[in-house]
Amino acid sequence: MDVKLQTVNGATTLEYNAIGGILDFYFLAGPGPLDVAKQYAAVVGLPAEIPYWGLGLHQCRYGYQNYYEVAQVVANYSAANIPLETMWTDIDYMYERLVFTNDPQYFPLSRMREIVSDLHARGQQYIVMVDPAVGVKPGVSKAYDRGQALGVWMKNPDGSNFQGIVWPGVTVWPDWFNPKTPAYWANEFQLFFNPQSGIDIDGVWIDMNEPASFCTYPCANPSAEAISQNMPPSRTSPPPASTLSLPIGTSVPSLASNLLKRDSMYTNVLNPPYTINNAAGNLSDRTAFTNVIHSNGLIEYDTHNLYGTMMSSTTRDAMAKRRPGLRTFVITRSTFAGAGAQVGKWLGDNLSTWEHYRNSIAGMLGFASLFQVPEVGSDVCGFGANTTETLCARWATLGAFNPFYRNHNGDTSISQEFYRWPTVAQAARNAIDMRYRLLDYFYTALHQAHLDGTPVLQPLWFQYPKDANTYGIDLQFFFGDSVLVSPVTQENVTSVYVYFPDDVFYDFKSYAVTNGAGAAVDLSNVDYTQIPVHIRGGVVLPLRVSSAYTTKQLRKKDFELVVAPDRSGKASGSLYIDDGVSITQAKTYTARYTYSGKQLKVSTKGSFDVGGLKYRTVKVLGVQNAPSSVSLNGHTLASSAIAYNSTSHSVAVNVTQPLTSSFTLKWT
Repeated sequence: MDVKLQTVNGATTLEYNAIGGILDFYFLAGPGPLDVAKQYAAVVGLPAEIPYWGLGLHQCRYGYQNYYEVAQVVANYSAANIPLETMWTDIDYMYERLVFTNDPQYFPLSRMREIVSDLHARGQQYIVMVDPAVGVKPGVSKAYDRGQALGVWMKNPDGSNFQGIVWPGVTVWPDWFNPKTPAYWANEFQLFFNPQSGIDIDGVWIDMNEPASFCTYPCANPSAEAISQNMPPSRTSPPPASTLSLPIGTSVPSLASNLLKRDSMYTNVLNPPYTINNAAGNLSDRTAFTNVIHSNGLIEYDTHNLYGTMMSSTTRDAMAKRRPGLRTFVITRSTFAGAGAQVGKWLGDNLSTWEHYRNSIAGMLGFASLFQVPEVGSDVCGFGANTTETLCARWATLGAFNPFYRNHNGDTSISQEFYRWPTVAQAARNAIDMRYRLLDYFYTALHQAHLDGTPVLQPLWFQYPKDANTYGIDLQFFFGDSVLVSPVTQENVTSVYVYFPDDVFYDFKSYAVTNGAGAAVDLSNVDYTQIPVHIRGGVVLPLRVSSAYTTKQLRKKDFELVVAPDRSGKASGSLYIDDGVSITQAKTYTARYTYSGKQLKVSTKGSFDVGGLKYRTVKVLGVQNAPSSVSLNGHTLASSAIAYNSTSHSVAVNVTQPLTSSFTLKWT
């Protein structure tokens, strides 16, 4: 089907060209953009909650040569004092690129288990890639042998296994419509990722699940073509000694749908009577053929777009069986409507270019704001080609405001871990400091998205739908509903035009006030290690008082409240805390903040054990004169507990209240 959006003589038309089938249209009435987002969530499903640790920094690369190099990257992040939450490994760990295997020379199981053990002891996590394509290597790939015995592969019209080419060479693919496939897939996860005998991963990354194939249509001889493509690729370095001492250590630095079966109305689905304007050529080129038959009789022509999401849900279930009761963390490439109810997404293989850096913002906003896939992000610093120090520094700061924050690149590119350049390392430290202090504010937004579909990222027009100037802005966005992010998006410049709607905003770091007038303001001297971030007036932000190296450490940090009043002198906010990992929460903590008339009310409820955490300070912004008196629950505070900053026009009050307490702070 072709979908054509055209504007002719000022009139816009939406045209669908199809050769048949059923079209279901949903009209979402709004009236506002936030309402539309929530209504869409009601149709496709509310987003899943992710583990708290999933919001930390992730590091990956296609091309880590061996287990020692993986361990060295972890150690280097520690040495550079850049918080690293989760280490990833691409397909490099596999034996001849066969899924559910590890290379015994380059990634021996005992050393991989040691790496995972060290990471877990440090409060960190480990993730690997799993592709859907299973190499046709009888006797070598036990996953193939077991799948072949069960008959779970996609079929050709003659009943033979459909074959193509992926990294291990000739491959077959699981048929997610086959009722035996979920148990097969779950069993492979149980065997290979067994906590006692395998690689005890904390999450999983699924790729190539459109499904992708390297075989050119008509793919008449997959075996010959696999040889000509050198699949699987040969190793390019000798294996390391298996007895090397790992440099990681066990401590971290202190820081801070239902388908109806129907008969096809056409017979030649490889060359249908209406050929869409497919930029990639034949519909079956480098993917599953459109005439592939699923176990329930459906053909790939009718189900192709579902393959990735069906793999996602099946993989999510397999991970859930490994760790019953715990939230899963699955990142996929291919998605369909409703994927966010199961998994997160990265935006695929991008390039290390300024254009792709800019495009990543729109891609991220599309999935998080409209498609209800909140855990989304790009490959920070770019996947293909070589990044530069300045591009990677800027991307490190922008990436910190992607829900999914991962540095990842390809095997033919230069190394780009954040510690490779001093400027990038400092940019990462600065950005992660902001991200981690804001993490509970954003985690609260994710929880709200799970409840009603409120987007966790928002373009400016979502918050200012009557301001026509915001409609075309795609290089600024709100992180949550109240933190305005305005990255520098041009090469070799240290300034950026930031659009401020007709509202009041406060600089996140200096607390300086900007009275927006519905116009762009030129912000100059934006260092390569910084990113402009502002607080929208009308919010009370709960922030951790400082950052930490891991999210496990972060959860032990106290809070401060930043009150950013709107032009009427009012503000509100909330905080949600749970254990961060369980699907069903036995106990939770919530707090509501309301500010009006120079008075802040904090109301808390819930029985979740927050330990000895406290509200350390309250900071009120936009205060023109020093307060003459401040009281806490009716008791006047000593002047030593109050600090007024005449430069930023803010006042900081030391309250030191237990996080479980409700209190009132008032000043005159």
